[in-house]
Amino acid sequence: MTILIDRDQAISSPALAPTERDLARDHGVELTIGLVNNMPDPALKATERQFMKLLQAATGPRRIRFHCFSLPSVQRSPEARWHVESEYSDLSNLKRQKFDGLIVTGAEPVAPELDQEPYWRDLTELIDWAKSNTRSTIWSCLAAHAAVLHLDNIERRRLPAKCHGVFDCDAVTSDPLTHAAPAPLKVSHSRLNEIAESDLVQAGYQVLTRSEKAGVDVFVRQYASRFVFFQGHPEYDALSLQREYLRDIGRYLARERETYPHLPVSYFDAATEEKLLRFEKKAAHERHPALTNELPGLNLRADIGAGCAAAVLFRNWLQYLSAEVDASVPARQGKDIGSALGLHKR
Repeated sequence: MTILIDRDQAISSPALAPTERDLARDHGVELTIGLVNNMPDPALKATERQFMKLLQAATGPRRIRFHCFSLPSVQRSPEARWHVESEYSDLSNLKRQKFDGLIVTGAEPVAPELDQEPYWRDLTELIDWAKSNTRSTIWSCLAAHAAVLHLDNIERRRLPAKCHGVFDCDAVTSDPLTHAAPAPLKVSHSRLNEIAESDLVQAGYQVLTRSEKAGVDVFVRQYASRFVFFQGHPEYDALSLQREYLRDIGRYLARERETYPHLPVSYFDAATEEKLLRFEKKAAHERHPALTNELPGLNLRADIGAGCAAAVLFRNWLQYLSAEVDASVPARQGKDIGSALGLHKR
């Protein structure tokens, strides 16, 4: 699947002919960005939409050629497999060309250890390829954990309880990626494990943002490509955590999990939290899938604002990619797109 994204629209598009491609580049910087979407089946299409929406909001004067891929070894239902096979590009096409930027998501764990996952070999080959074939790659959530394990043998640690909610994160060092970001950045996290900051610093990573409650949020490392790691989910829309929470309630009632899920932190309003706590007590005594029909109406807090941080981070990421493209343009073309974007000012 190839999408052409600009400020006004995101539309499916066949490959441009050479003349059309030149005209597109004359309009501004054109970036080629790939999404390797390994999210579980229920979130597969939503993840596509979320990242496209983020890129569309952040694109500015650029155009983005957006390609979707998925690791072939990620286990899929027949319906999701059909979607990937019919709508996504084959992963071999990714490795035959150079991408300006790459975004790689995590997958739902099916093995006790990351390096035992059925997709581990495919993922580690992708990590090694991205180091020298992209200008920058974003590794999101479980993909970030897998990448640091492969690159530096940094083991993630199991949390006593799921880190689930919208957390205030603070910038801890100056970096172009967090330039002009709101303070604090409100970021969605949803994970059972974490990477310790001390392990990252000792291995040479630079931590950019952290949360007092959720720990490290964004960190980076420079190879030929700049690797950006998110422990959280900046792409999540307002209802993503709600969908996950309701999914986990359904799994509890169906006895597919033993413990009732905790409320997401700083997410539902006070009245909704009270109703959900009452429902939890009832579910403990009347544990049956049909009880989902009695779930109360849900209202989110008015101040969650998780999308604002993502918009800034992705705008800055695209500016970094644009400056890198501009640096490779011969001076005779008479363009300095990076300067036009204010990236080379000191």
